Amino acid sequence: MSLSPSKVAPEARPEAEAEREPESTRAARSENQLSERPRCPTDCLETPLSRAFGRLGWEVGSHPWIFLLAPMVLTAALGTGLIYLPKDEEENLEEQYTPIGSPAKAERRFVQGHFTANDSYRFSISRKSTEVNFACILAVSNTASLLEQEILEEISRLDDAVQNLYVTEENGTQIRYNQVCAKNQGLCVPSNPLLSAWQMNKNLDLRNLTFPIFSQAGQPIYLAGTIGGTFLGKRTAMAQLLMKAKAMRLLYYLQTEDGEVNELSKRWLIHFLNQFSNIEKSLALEKIQVVYFTSLSRQLEFEATSMTVIPLFHLAYLLIILFAITSCYRCDCVRNKMWAAAFGVISAALAVVSGFGLMLYIGVPFVIIVANSPFLILGVGVDDMFIMISAWQKTSLMDNIKQRLSSVYSKVAVSITITTITNVLAFYTGIMTSFRSVQYFCIYTGTTLLFCYFYNITCFGAFMALDGKREVVCLRWLKKPETPNQKCSSLKRSCCLPCDSLPDEQETDVHPMNLFFRDYFGPFLTSTESKFFVVLIYILYIISSIYGCFQVQEGLDLRNLASDDSYITPYFNVEEEYFSDYGPRVMVIVTETLDYWDKDARRKLEICLADLENSDYVDKNLTEFWLREYVQYMENSRQDVNDKDTFMNGLPNFLTHFPLFVYDINISSSHEIIASRGFIQTMGVSSSTNKKMMLSQLRSRAEKCEIPLMVYNQAFIYFDQYTAILENTVRNVIVASTAMFIVSLLLIPHPLCSLWVTFAIASVIVGVTGFMAFWNVNLDSISMINLVICIGFSFDFSAHISYAFVSSSKPSVNQKIIEALYLLGYPVLQSALSTVIGVCVLSAAKAYIFRTFFKIMFLVMVFGAAHGLIFIPVFLTFF
Repeated sequence: MSLSPSKVAPEARPEAEAEREPESTRAARSENQLSERPRCPTDCLETPLSRAFGRLGWEVGSHPWIFLLAPMVLTAALGTGLIYLPKDEEENLEEQYTPIGSPAKAERRFVQGHFTANDSYRFSISRKSTEVNFACILAVSNTASLLEQEILEEISRLDDAVQNLYVTEENGTQIRYNQVCAKNQGLCVPSNPLLSAWQMNKNLDLRNLTFPIFSQAGQPIYLAGTIGGTFLGKRTAMAQLLMKAKAMRLLYYLQTEDGEVNELSKRWLIHFLNQFSNIEKSLALEKIQVVYFTSLSRQLEFEATSMTVIPLFHLAYLLIILFAITSCYRCDCVRNKMWAAAFGVISAALAVVSGFGLMLYIGVPFVIIVANSPFLILGVGVDDMFIMISAWQKTSLMDNIKQRLSSVYSKVAVSITITTITNVLAFYTGIMTSFRSVQYFCIYTGTTLLFCYFYNITCFGAFMALDGKREVVCLRWLKKPETPNQKCSSLKRSCCLPCDSLPDEQETDVHPMNLFFRDYFGPFLTSTESKFFVVLIYILYIISSIYGCFQVQEGLDLRNLASDDSYITPYFNVEEEYFSDYGPRVMVIVTETLDYWDKDARRKLEICLADLENSDYVDKNLTEFWLREYVQYMENSRQDVNDKDTFMNGLPNFLTHFPLFVYDINISSSHEIIASRGFIQTMGVSSSTNKKMMLSQLRSRAEKCEIPLMVYNQAFIYFDQYTAILENTVRNVIVASTAMFIVSLLLIPHPLCSLWVTFAIASVIVGVTGFMAFWNVNLDSISMINLVICIGFSFDFSAHISYAFVSSSKPSVNQKIIEALYLLGYPVLQSALSTVIGVCVLSAAKAYIFRTFFKIMFLVMVFGAAHGLIFIPVFLTFF
């Protein structure tokens, strides 16, 4: 945001300009400046910057065509980088939206290095270290329970239809489900253990099932996570009687390990997605409702959301042009700046092309959330244009173009430089975050804002110089009497529309909104009754904001990566409603060599395992650990489990009886167990808070164990964001706020200014964070971007108001505030409105990531403008 510089920044013009300037013009200008007011003593940067800009303005006014065309040539050159925009390339969601260097990623590397798996012979999902290819169907009964023959029959028909799907390749070959399915002992893994048991025995007693463990032919079958919406009866041993079940999960795991088979699996999944609606219609399901999801769905739907926002960009561009023209329109045909305003928007668009082209040239990845950036750039990039036009309107028509542009540049130097520096710094501090998507967004946006700044002081300044020549020509035509033979009469008429009144050449232009802030809003705000009301409103604002801060949910809900009308949204809703009782099955890994035959070592390990089982988020009845089974096996065989040779020699025979445990024990060539693992079942982790607490609790208990333990599940890769997001946000806010404080001391050096800037930043951040909760926005990598942006805008809205107040020579505090609002009120309002208009079209987006961007930017603008125009002015009158 750029603010009115005409009376805040010191004027420093080239000596040549000062010599040529008429005495009357200097006298007129001095009435509109703060030169007679006491200045802050430490203006070592302020004055040289204004002087340098004055010289630059003189050069731009002298050679406007060079400064106009050179940036356009640069844009054309850098714009060729847009050919590198990704087209068919998949965006890695894990890489972009999970923390860099998270503990789970290190844990995954350990698991991959010490344990193996076999999708084609003995598949076990809990033993997989990475996500696998799968299709999932959730079947929900239309009756109270699906534990009825006719309902299971309907689910079975659906199961058969899915397994009979096949893809026909261009060469005529077919990809059948049984070719790509994950197998156990040569057979596809059943989609649901209970359904499989019923299919093998249609006379299965559905009234005597137990949950979460069901025993069939003496073999335990785990039903946790496969049956949902359960109503349980009396407890029997480690399970309870399953009275009712509302939903069933059908999982079709596909092979993932082999590269070629992996590709075939993905083709089958895409065919599944394309054909599922047809399957549902052909089966005419009456007793169940179904939703579906695949391992590819999140990626495909996320990529589809980017296409929905492209039409909105054109609308945003049109709205910004209309706003710019409306803001700068004058009935004075000579001083009318609507064409300059339209070119200012074009200048911001050129900056987007240049910034994005440069970033793509040097290889900075373009991720989906970067698509938010042009909307923000359009809104923010035109702010400097508004203030440069405002400063131009305060120059005299009697001066030549070089003098006027030099005066404009010297006035706006501090204002547009400080706002650019603060906004760019706010974005570049975002590079420190642990989320790559945030890093890339901040790099793109920060760099593009620099181009906005560069183009405003070059090509837009040049356009203003050319428009200034139009003013001179129009003025001459208006002053010259019309003659019948005048060749330029048509041009004169177009120039003079909508009216042909002559402007006062000696007076500067004052916008009616500036007069509104001076004559109406300022006096109203400084009345005693208004001050009392403002303080009351602020107290309510800060109390509700602090309350909201404690209600904010952390982490990115992965369903929000898709559009609202996506098929995955009802899937996640059903899953949350019926399958939220049980969470992921977590590996408990002994990471170092251990003497398992040593009774004392086993006791220590059991203590640690019992500690993990006693967690609030673990079901102790569903633990699976090879050592417990092996000790029981050895004792039943009457062998000494405490003897090393007996222990090691008995393992091969044990693993023959329990073949899945082969993948849980890593035996080295020297016959030592260098790593092993068991499994615990988590529960009650449906909310992001519970996921965060569960992860923290399990890791802390594993860490304090005497035996070196590690806990891991592939879902932890995403759960780590819940821990990292708050830490990253706080760190970025602190660093960015410190940078803002330093900048304020350097460029607008006054202790009171710095104090109020810091207060405003803190207050706006608390407000935005608190009201996020009321607007159903989580604290995630997307909203974190906006909180960083919030710092820059909070600075802009408050710094100049405070500085104008302390620089005022008026005798009373009320008069100081009225003058500050007269100078800066309209630019603050203009800036807030332009940014809101730039992003408001995103409110119509179907995707959460774009709507969230609008919501938080709206809060930032409203609260920032409220602080700059209402709260800070009132509070300043108390000191």
